[in-house]
Amino acid sequence: MEDNRKVIGVNAVVASARNEASQIGIDILKKGGNAVDAAVATGFALGVCEPSASGIGGGGFMMIKNCSLKEPVLIDFREVAPRAASADMYKVNSDGSIVDEENSIGGKSVGVPGEIKGLIYALENYGTMSLREIIEPSIKLAEEGFIVTEMMYNHFFERPLKTDSYYKNLQKGQTYRNPHLAKTLSLISREGANAFYDGEIADKIINEVDKYNGIITKEDLADFKVCIKKPVTGEYRGYKIYSCPLPSSGGTHIIQLLNILENFDISGFKVNSAEYIHLFSEAMKITYSDRAKYMADDRFYDVPVAGLTSKEYAKEIANKIDLNNSVKIDGFNPWNYEHSDTTHYSVGDKYNNLVAVTKTINHFCGSRIIPQGTGFILNDTMADFSTDKYSINSPYPLKKPLSTMSPTIIMKDDKPFACLGSPGGEKIICIVAQVISKLIDHKMDIAEAIASPRFSDNLENMVMYENRISHNSIQEVEKMGHTTAKVLDYDIKMGGVQGIVYLNDGKIEGSADPRRDGKAIGY
Repeated sequence: MEDNRKVIGVNAVVASARNEASQIGIDILKKGGNAVDAAVATGFALGVCEPSASGIGGGGFMMIKNCSLKEPVLIDFREVAPRAASADMYKVNSDGSIVDEENSIGGKSVGVPGEIKGLIYALENYGTMSLREIIEPSIKLAEEGFIVTEMMYNHFFERPLKTDSYYKNLQKGQTYRNPHLAKTLSLISREGANAFYDGEIADKIINEVDKYNGIITKEDLADFKVCIKKPVTGEYRGYKIYSCPLPSSGGTHIIQLLNILENFDISGFKVNSAEYIHLFSEAMKITYSDRAKYMADDRFYDVPVAGLTSKEYAKEIANKIDLNNSVKIDGFNPWNYEHSDTTHYSVGDKYNNLVAVTKTINHFCGSRIIPQGTGFILNDTMADFSTDKYSINSPYPLKKPLSTMSPTIIMKDDKPFACLGSPGGEKIICIVAQVISKLIDHKMDIAEAIASPRFSDNLENMVMYENRISHNSIQEVEKMGHTTAKVLDYDIKMGGVQGIVYLNDGKIEGSADPRRDGKAIGY
């Protein structure tokens, strides 16, 4: 596949899921802003030009490592359940599905959005520019418009909105403008987070959610708090890995998976050979089994993160892997995790400042409702809670649903090496771990590592693989006892990694995933 998404930057690189957003981030850096300024500006821009995947009606996680911080810091602005949430808030059909899909469509699917407070917190504490300077390019983008891609069109076609909006009559290739969102962002640029959580926008959110049987209140919005956390950490072949902590399971299990793989000479395996796929698959299944057993919001439950990320535990697992035969992992995964319809972007500059952000409104087009006159889509993050009311991941007041979002920063000898992450729902763990291994074990450059064919496995004991992987490899994998399923050559279900790597000469290499819209831009 011909692709021009690789770039080398002398001063900085921004890699995101839309060219327009990456350019806005780079422009901020050129104006004298730092990596956090650029990351916040890119985040607002993605909410304009990639509105089906993220936006101010959602939430996420931001990892920051700047030259003044010895260790990275993680800003958690993941949505929370409203105070009226409960384990039995949804009626269940006889087949276990939710009546009228209320957990993923309409008012009851909406968690309290965190993006505005998260982005503004990052800017105020780690940025250098004013909120108005940061938001102004996104206001202009919403007013002047951008081209609707085939991918964006498909998102709205597959999950049409319940409310009337400017998104209703989208056409591929058209210039799309969103004056309502421009007005909303202008109000936020003047009044800050209060406009969203306690002002005019808050009233519009509540009014719209109420129309669709929602349970969010003004008190829920006003009381949303950003959480500052230490990343979950590990080491892989001398590289220090910093990734996302709970309520995301992603970072913990990426480190667990890498720890298992470290017991094998991965560099001696040909990438995507039968032996390579088999080993990764067996390690993935065990990792997902642990996730199903142990992971939930750690403010409500004790979670054995230290054990799951320990080298000793990984060695015990590795010793049980049969290199010739697939072993089915018995277990039922009762949890629904955040879905594949997310976005990620990475920023790095020559001063060794790194920012990795993964954010979402959950499913493409979220709850499928837009507060009247605001231009943004509200999330359906409540769908990430378990439908089993006895699960540790069932809805509860102010609880955060489990996620797999994994913004990740990698250091080598206390110097930046890489910054990456991906959408992809539960596959994020497989996706990010594969890219990290290809960077470290096989010395691929970032574009090659991202574009390389991927596969996944989980508790379904199914190897899902991109069609570019050789037929011979898949035949051999099946002989080992694996069940397989083929997807597209560059399949959106296999994520959308946006990553950067620091080269030995001080330059920065970036790449956007060819599986989705996006571009890395440097200068």
